[in-house]
Amino acid sequence: MNSYETVFILTPVLSEEQAKEAVQAFESKVKDLKGKVSHSESWGLRKLAYPIQKKSTGFYFLTEFQAPGSAIGELEVMFKRDERVMRFLTVKMDKDHLAYSETRRARLGAKKKPAAEAEA
Repeated sequence: MNSYETVFILTPVLSEEQAKEAVQAFESKVKDLKGKVSHSESWGLRKLAYPIQKKSTGFYFLTEFQAPGSAIGELEVMFKRDERVMRFLTVKMDKDHLAYSETRRARLGAKKKPAAEAEA
């Protein structure tokens, strides 16, 4: 099984619950294709670099997963057919990419902990 990273942008007209539903649908499709989701994060509503479908913002999501190579084609077909998805990009992760991803998550986790402790 190979490691992959997918970033996709959902249309901003969705509610947060509908956006979460779309992410869960993607994750369940990965599991149906004998894959495993290792990490998923929401980057929130962001301004786009250029308008897509006459929209200037979108909900960004990042998902890292392991899956057989044959699963990627089916996942991309699912993204193309889903009207909620404005853009997507799937990248195969090599060992350096995996190492960077782990250090990035650790760094972000360390930044979030003090803020949570300050609120308590």
